[in-house]
Amino acid sequence: MSTRFDTGMKVRREVLGAAHVDRAEAAKSEFDAPFQTLITEGAWGTLWADDTISRRDRSLLTLAMLAAMGNFEEIPMHIRATQNTGAKPEEVMQAFMHVAVYAGVPKANHAIKLAKETYKELGVDL
Repeated sequence: MSTRFDTGMKVRREVLGAAHVDRAEAAKSEFDAPFQTLITEGAWGTLWADDTISRRDRSLLTLAMLAAMGNFEEIPMHIRATQNTGAKPEEVMQAFMHVAVYAGVPKANHAIKLAKETYKELGVDL
């Protein structure tokens, strides 16, 4: 039987990609290991592992919440993850437009800037 941590690592790799997870694991130290376990079990092994809503929808929700809260650092990572979750650029734009109306234009504007930069790095034509 798989543990919540094992499930979390599997889902994390499927969503973020093995290379990203391998880099994060290599950078893990004794200091942040408890935090890494927390997010692997909680975010990835519980929330993202639940199939009540699709990974595409979960991806769009995550991007909108990151932008609305001004947590811009993780937006590029989650834009890259859309390649694995199936969220399309036009759907991401709609999520950010919701952010503009409900959380503020400056937050949406910055999120869109980050998304455009990341899509360009990925070779996605917008």
